[in-house]
Amino acid sequence: MALFRKKSACHKPLADGSCSARKVLLVGNPNVGKSVLFNALTGAYVTVSNYPGTSVEVARGTATVSDERFEIIDTPGMYSLLPITEEERVARKILLDDSPDLVIHVIDARNLERMLAMTIQLLEAGLPVILVVNIIDEAERLGISINIPLLAAQLGIPVVGAAVTKKRGLAEIRRAIADFRRSDHRVPEYSRRLENDIAEIAGLLRNRSALSPKAVALLLLQRDQEIIDLVSKQEGEGFAAVEGKIREKIYARRESFHLDLSLERRKIAEKLLEGVLRAPDKRRKTFGERLSQWTVRPLTGVPLLLIVLYYGLYQFVGVFGAGTLVDLLEGTLFEEQFNPWISQIVNELLPWPVIQELFVGEFGVITLGLRYAIGIILPVVFTFFLFFSILEDSGYFPRLALLVDRLFKKIGLTGRAVIPMVLGFGCDTMATMVTRTLETVRERIIATLLLSLAIPCSAQLGVIMALLSQTPVALLVWFFCLLLIFLVVGVLAARVIPGETPMFYMELPPMRLPQLSNILTKTFSRMQWYFVEILPLFILASVLLWIGKMTYLFEKMSDWAAPLMAGIGLPREAAVAFIFGFFRRDYGAAGLYDLQTKGLLFARQITVAAVTLTLFIPCIAQFLVIKKERGTAVAVAIGLFVSALAFGSGYLLNKILLATGIL
Repeated sequence: MALFRKKSACHKPLADGSCSARKVLLVGNPNVGKSVLFNALTGAYVTVSNYPGTSVEVARGTATVSDERFEIIDTPGMYSLLPITEEERVARKILLDDSPDLVIHVIDARNLERMLAMTIQLLEAGLPVILVVNIIDEAERLGISINIPLLAAQLGIPVVGAAVTKKRGLAEIRRAIADFRRSDHRVPEYSRRLENDIAEIAGLLRNRSALSPKAVALLLLQRDQEIIDLVSKQEGEGFAAVEGKIREKIYARRESFHLDLSLERRKIAEKLLEGVLRAPDKRRKTFGERLSQWTVRPLTGVPLLLIVLYYGLYQFVGVFGAGTLVDLLEGTLFEEQFNPWISQIVNELLPWPVIQELFVGEFGVITLGLRYAIGIILPVVFTFFLFFSILEDSGYFPRLALLVDRLFKKIGLTGRAVIPMVLGFGCDTMATMVTRTLETVRERIIATLLLSLAIPCSAQLGVIMALLSQTPVALLVWFFCLLLIFLVVGVLAARVIPGETPMFYMELPPMRLPQLSNILTKTFSRMQWYFVEILPLFILASVLLWIGKMTYLFEKMSDWAAPLMAGIGLPREAAVAFIFGFFRRDYGAAGLYDLQTKGLLFARQITVAAVTLTLFIPCIAQFLVIKKERGTAVAVAIGLFVSALAFGSGYLLNKILLATGIL
């Protein structure tokens, strides 16, 4: 982090003397519309990458505004320049390291007073700021009136009212970007005592800073360790005087500095909003507000959640996606038409049986890899991503997080973890990457463990539902086994893994009817990810399976695993499904489907196999992501624990079902 440096007039001079694209940073709280604005400005020209040294993804894109090219950077959500989470640390690091030519602060019009506190921090830091008051349509619907020109005059910076999801204000935002010229803006002033404290510390700072001396002094007074370390390094021996002055000021306030500063900023925000903000004393609640309240109250929220899961996950993804669409694509298109046609062509072109097997054999790249990826998995993944995008755009997920927060705290998580958990029903590999947004290492490890253990991906879920749906009792047994194991392992992990459960806070965007354009854009983006990241893994898995067949490795492994299969009441042939499950979870489930079709498994065995396979070791793609995100030791430990628990649970379930005669 480069805290101290001189700024050049040109961000990055090119060889011909011209300047590269000016950098525009989008900052603000989570769920205020930064990503929607980012997509509106950049279109499809987007790259997403981890910020160096972290696991937090940062989106970068380009936009042309008034014939000038800009680099747009969508920073992770942050509430303050004083970071708490890894996301906030990355957002501030970008502010300091990337030398932005412009910072667009996006705020929620319905929470203007509270969110202006960060605007105040950006201004006192000396950053070039444009304020976008977003979601203004919802504020107006609530009877809230905001005088945008007066607010701009009060702050001394450009201010734009917008409803980005409805394309309102986009032209004004582009115009503000194009016309922006850095100039001195008003810097909010605190009480005389606080200003004197700040001035005494700022006066001791000898080096020029990317942030103003006032902002650095405030962060030092708040005991921001990263800033303390950086200032100490830059100031050298002179830092002793700075540290002494900080201790003196903190001691004088008896550790109340954070509260004092928060109250001061609130007073400044209230003063700035005099004549700007008008809200009705009493108003009638909209249906969206009543629905929002119903979703977070357990008495109404749980039934609503069950309705969403039944019609969205079971009927739409399970029945329509994994049933109707899979039958059409995998059954009609591939099995009846494409596979026979391509097999004939390959067999005519390639006279070698071994090579024929590679492409169109039992485990062929085309007849198995592409058939599974496009005929079986694609419809399930597509319907899930479509369902997920609808819920995401409606604003339901933050409310679901509030609903489950109390339960999740029992298993060492907060409600925020519901996002990767739900996303795991689409793809556990992608969900494991999303756990990086959780606040603590402990929370990320617990979430990763539970994703590896008891959250079936949409492809595996679709096949298992098809397997068990013919016997409703089997489906109920499978569901309650997974739920029980999820809760028990979560509670035990929360007690065994050291660390504290973090505080939970989340912005609530308005409940609204999802926008068709947003849904299609998000679904299309995720489907692109599926084809780029996941489709090659199916091809690789097919090649590995072909090698296993050609070398008779699977037969040997099946022989070795025969006693293990017998222990959970399954025939020897079921071992192949578990071997396949390591390459792709859905491959294993499809293997069980083939065994059932051949009449080798009946209801009790199918139920035991489905539970064991769902709990079984993560697929190779998820295992590699766990290794990347959590480290080799954690990945191996999770793999061993999950495998042992899977077969232990299968053994107990088989004994219970035999004893009770339920199946």
